[in-house]
Amino acid sequence: MPNRPPVPRRRRPAASARPRWAYQPHQAAHPARPGAALAAALLGFFVITLDALVVNVALPSIRTDLGGGITGLQWVLDGYTLMFAALLLSAGSLSDRVGARRAFGLGLAVFVAASAACGLAPGLPVLVAARLVQGAGAAAMMPTSLALIREAYTDPIRRARAVALWAVGGAVASAAGPVAGGAATLISWRVIFFINLPAGAVALLLLSRTARSPRRPAPFDLAGQVSAVTALGALTFAAIEAGERGFAAPPVWAAGILTVAAAAVFVRAEARGAHPMVPLGLLRRRTVVISCSAGFAFMAGFYGTVFLFSLYLQQQRGLSALATGVAFVPMTVLSAFVNPVSARAAERLGPRVPIAFGLFLMAAGLVTLAVVPAGTPTWALALLMLPVGLGGPLAMPTTTALLVNSVPPHLTGTASGVFNTSRQLGGALAVAVFGALIGGRAHMLTGLHVSLVISAVVVCAAATAACFLRPADHPTGPAPLPTPGAGEAGGSQPYPETVPATMKETGS
Repeated sequence: MPNRPPVPRRRRPAASARPRWAYQPHQAAHPARPGAALAAALLGFFVITLDALVVNVALPSIRTDLGGGITGLQWVLDGYTLMFAALLLSAGSLSDRVGARRAFGLGLAVFVAASAACGLAPGLPVLVAARLVQGAGAAAMMPTSLALIREAYTDPIRRARAVALWAVGGAVASAAGPVAGGAATLISWRVIFFINLPAGAVALLLLSRTARSPRRPAPFDLAGQVSAVTALGALTFAAIEAGERGFAAPPVWAAGILTVAAAAVFVRAEARGAHPMVPLGLLRRRTVVISCSAGFAFMAGFYGTVFLFSLYLQQQRGLSALATGVAFVPMTVLSAFVNPVSARAAERLGPRVPIAFGLFLMAAGLVTLAVVPAGTPTWALALLMLPVGLGGPLAMPTTTALLVNSVPPHLTGTASGVFNTSRQLGGALAVAVFGALIGGRAHMLTGLHVSLVISAVVVCAAATAACFLRPADHPTGPAPLPTPGAGEAGGSQPYPETVPATMKETGS
C-alpha cells in the first residue's frame, strides 16, 4: 500500500486573528472598568439614601392629593424602611449566589420600577405597596454596591479611596434630601420618585460596562428570614394601628401576638439552624448589644425628628415644603464635617468618649426642642436642631468601628447586618410611635413634645450604656477598612460615612 503524504495540521489562529465575535476562553464578557463600577455603586447608594429622607417633606402634599390620615403617611415611610431592614440580613447571600453585578442590577431594576409605580400611584394603598417593593430593591442594592467596589479595586489603597468617594454619594443625598424633596414638591410630590428613573438608567448603563462577578454557593436561612420579616412587620403594624384604633383593638392584639410568635420562631431557627443569619452567640457580646442600642437610638432620634418637624412646620406653621426642607439644611449639611473630629477623638480618647458624648449631645438637643416655647421662630428651631444632627456623626463612625473590631473576622458581615437592621428598626418604630402620638392637628404640639421627650430618654439610655464599655472592649488601634463579602449588609443612613467600617475582607 503506497505511503500517503501526511496531512498538515491546521494551526489555531492567534487570538488577534480570530473574529471578535468568536468565543475567547477565560475572558470576561466585559473588560474590567473600575470607574464604571464605582460610578454605578455611587449612584445606587445616592438614590437609596435620598429616598430615606426625601419623602418626609412631601407627606402633607401626598395627604392632600391621595387622602388618608396620619396612619397612611406612616406606612408610606415605614413601608420602605421596614422591608429595607428586614431583608438586609440575607441580602449578602443573594450577592454570593448570583454575583454582585447581577444582584445589584436586579435590585436596581426593582427599585426603579417601584419608583415609577410610586410616582404613578392612583391611591394611597398602591403607593404603600410600591414603597414596600422599593425597600426590597434597596436592600438588595446596598451590600452589593460595596461588593462591586471590592471586585473592581484590588489594591487596598485605591479601594479605600473608592469607598470614600462612594460615601460622598450618600453624604450628598443626606444633605440634599429634605431640600430636594421640598423643591420637587413645588411641581408635584410625584417628582420626588421620578428623580430615581434617570439616575437608575445611568447606573444600569454603567453596570453593563463592568466585569461579571464571581458566584459561589451560599446558604440561605429561609425560616429565619420569613420569621424576621413577619416579626418586624407585625410589630410595626401594632405600633401604627394602636395610634389609630387604641391598644385594646383586636387587630392590635393580634399583631402583638403574631410579633411574639414570629420572634420565638426566629430565635428557635437561629439556635438550631445549620446556617443561621444571626448566630445567637453574637448577641451575647456586650459591645454588639451596646453598638446596636446606640444605632437604634440614633435613628429613632434623628429620623423621628425629621418626621415630626416635617409635619409640624407645614401643618401648624404653614411653611411650604421647600421652606421646610431649608430648615433642615443646618442639621444635615454641617454634620458632614464632624466625622474627622470623631475619628481623631476616638484615636486619642478611645471610643467610649465620642460615642457617649455624641449621644448625650443629641439627647440634650431633643430635650431643648421639647421645652422651647411654641412661638419660637423657625430660624431658631433650625439652629436648635444642630445638636440632634451633630450627635450622630460624633457617635456613629466610632460605634461602627468598635463593633467591627470586637467580633471575629468571619462574623464581621453578620454583625454589620445586625447593626444596620437595628438602625432601620429604630427609624421605623419612631415613625410608627410618634405618628400615633401627634394624631390630628389639635394634639400635634403636645404629641410633638411627648415624642421628643421619648426620643431623648431612648438616646440618653443608649449613651449611659456606652459609658459602661470596658477598656477590653475598645479596639487597640484605628479601625481597618474591610471589604464586603457574604452576609454584608448596609443601611440607608443619614450619615453614610459610617458604612466603610462595616465591610469585611472575604472573597465575594
